[in-house]
Amino acid sequence: MRHKYYNQALKAFLIGINAADPVSAVRQELIGYDEVPTVIAVGKAAVKMTISAVDVLRDYAEVIVVTNPENAIEMPGIKVFAAAHPIPDQIGLLASEAVVAALQRASKACRPILCLISGGGSALLPAPRDGISLDEKIELNSVLLSAGAEIKTMNLIRQQVSLLKGGGLLQYAAPSSVSGLILSDVVEDDLRVVSSGLTTSPIGSREEARLALKRLGIWDRIPESIQALMQRSDLVLEFPKAKNTLIGSNKLSLEAMSAYFERSRAHYTPLVGDVAVAAKRVASSGPGIHLFGGETTVKINGTGKGGRNQELALRVALLAREQAWRAPWLYLQGGTDGRDGPTDAAGGVVCETTLNTLESKGINPEVMLSNNDSYNALKAANALLITGPTGTNVADLGILIKG
Repeated sequence: MRHKYYNQALKAFLIGINAADPVSAVRQELIGYDEVPTVIAVGKAAVKMTISAVDVLRDYAEVIVVTNPENAIEMPGIKVFAAAHPIPDQIGLLASEAVVAALQRASKACRPILCLISGGGSALLPAPRDGISLDEKIELNSVLLSAGAEIKTMNLIRQQVSLLKGGGLLQYAAPSSVSGLILSDVVEDDLRVVSSGLTTSPIGSREEARLALKRLGIWDRIPESIQALMQRSDLVLEFPKAKNTLIGSNKLSLEAMSAYFERSRAHYTPLVGDVAVAAKRVASSGPGIHLFGGETTVKINGTGKGGRNQELALRVALLAREQAWRAPWLYLQGGTDGRDGPTDAAGGVVCETTLNTLESKGINPEVMLSNNDSYNALKAANALLITGPTGTNVADLGILIKG
């Protein structure tokens, strides 16, 4: 894309990503750490967090890394699992078993455990409870994603069917001490939600999860085994507490972007909920530079290809035309992990020419949106944001520059 605001917006976005650099964040937190731990790294930033940790630690017993294929690399002497995201797979199940075994070895030796946690772990470590198969967990994840459930609700539900989530990891660690360094990809930084709270307390009860499924209108679409589990009484488990430390977040990235611009307005109330509502909020902004963080949701009604950031960008372009914005203007919206939905794009970059370009090619953007096909619409307009995997994950960032 060639636009007078493009380089400025892209630089701000990359500054936001760099502010969530897990390498420097982990290194800072481990200064003075003198234990010999078992290291468990889970999430989209797991590789970078591990590289930093093993560089700082004077020694370690063993290291297990579980990340998505886009970020996975071979690491000598370290077990690396490239598990699927956002839908779990067999590799994730094997990774879960390896993590449990490593925790049990550490527990037997009363060895300290260092957990490096970033977003994505909810899918990467499936670990289903007894009576629930991996295929049934896959089905549950697919239904939740198609229903447009927001992340806290999704992870409340996923915690109920997992042995490791909602603090479940801690049951295998006792009596070892557990330290968690957490890179947050959720708004308001509720650590119970990041990777479904491997080292925290649960988000809520089975009853709350059951009510959430019914509120979403998907109770009858989930497997019967999961329905049965949700109707049982809560397990009363006492897990040891972990020392959890937040080392990066969406808010910190937003602050870094704000510092880059001499004059801008950072909207610290996050963009959450339905993407169409979020687009209207972005479009209500007046002239100037506006910065947004958060994580929206998309209800899947079509068979197209896209993600929440691409759809948000395209919806803002439509609203800009409807409101007759004065040119020039540009809106960049992207996921900080570099991957928006099941695509190779981080998001989209739209401006005053985007819709004209589409229509000159005979493409109706509203029809594309109705089929959840924002990726192909933006691709046709040369408006995709492509960064490649970033090795970090602190939700989504948006930059609106409006003349």
